[in-house]
Amino acid sequence: MGTSIKGTIAIVGAGPGGMAAALAAIRLGFNVALFERATEIKAAGNILNLWPPPQKILKLIGVDTEDLGAPCRTFFERHDGKVRAEVILPPEVEREYGGGFIGLLRWGLYKRMVDALPPGVLRLDHTLTGVRDGGGKVHLTFANGPNFEADVLVGADGINSFVRKWLWGDAPIRHQRLHLVGGYLFLDTPPEGRGVIAHNRTTQVSYTPIRHEGKWGYEWWVLEACDPSQPPPGDLLAYSRERARGFTQRVRDLIDATPVAHLQRWEIRDRPPLKQWSKGRVTLAGDAAHPTSPYAAYGAGMSIEDGYFLARELDAVSLSDTEAVRQALQRYEDRRKPHTAQVSQGAYHTGRAFHHMPKALRPVRDWVFDHTPVLQKFVGDAMPGHILSQLAEIEDAPPFETAANRHRVPVRATP
Repeated sequence: MGTSIKGTIAIVGAGPGGMAAALAAIRLGFNVALFERATEIKAAGNILNLWPPPQKILKLIGVDTEDLGAPCRTFFERHDGKVRAEVILPPEVEREYGGGFIGLLRWGLYKRMVDALPPGVLRLDHTLTGVRDGGGKVHLTFANGPNFEADVLVGADGINSFVRKWLWGDAPIRHQRLHLVGGYLFLDTPPEGRGVIAHNRTTQVSYTPIRHEGKWGYEWWVLEACDPSQPPPGDLLAYSRERARGFTQRVRDLIDATPVAHLQRWEIRDRPPLKQWSKGRVTLAGDAAHPTSPYAAYGAGMSIEDGYFLARELDAVSLSDTEAVRQALQRYEDRRKPHTAQVSQGAYHTGRAFHHMPKALRPVRDWVFDHTPVLQKFVGDAMPGHILSQLAEIEDAPPFETAANRHRVPVRATP
């Protein structure tokens, strides 16, 4: 292991949060070891969307974002195309981020983040089995690798986080009794820059444009209530076609044109917000801290933000000072908890409102959405507020790069 006057950060979990934390910490001069239990990096899911704050951070931490995704403006609609709300961002944000919201495939993001990691940082096939915080150092034990010692441990190891369990004990996952089928397809021509999130009384059927490895296309998804004890649909394409009846011809055509190999289903699960993330020299990031329903379209994005803000707080202290480290980790989570809790719990309650409301109340709910500005106020106008507040917090001062100094910023890593 190489040495650094700034110290060593161990990160467990090589998803977007773990990789973002690694890249941000490396850029600030820390030695970093990023441990992943799998023998290769695989994207957890197929389709993805990113708001402007994580896009900005990806640029700052050295990820190639050129042609990363397809930009679009986002509309909430009734199943037949009636617009209920629009996410409206300031013109300058739309100009910089092409509408503000991009669609892509998860592997497209993962690959670019992996490519940005210097050699020797990512350590595959490392299953964490033990943690000991000795006060001055954190000692890690692995089932299939040598032990490791670090100044700080970051658990970015997902909803079933080993580090979270070690810190705070086991707790049941919250099953939202929802599931999602998502698919994607490619086109010969660029799609329109419009994303639609549409609902009927029981089901969401939505789509956004995507860009992946130079190819244009669309992603779409069908989301509705489910009984987790029952077997999943046997034919995902037939299931999606059936649920999309009554929705616009546009989304039905996209579903019909999707190859079966491009389909995936997953149940939606999360956890209630933790009151505390950090203890001693150990903290959490991403889904280990705040697993989020896709109703927010912000799970991966918030994980990326976590990594950036964590690295900035650690950069302000000496990692040899245990109390200073503890305070830095506390500042990090105090900064992140209000935002992540609001987004994750907002997604949870939105899912309940659209898919678990009693049948007798659904017509009333839909009348309110169709004839009052409530959805525009609580979704269309509130989301830009979150976006702008996060953009304002993200500093592009050195040593984080900007477009002007991208090639002049040194990168340091564990050899």
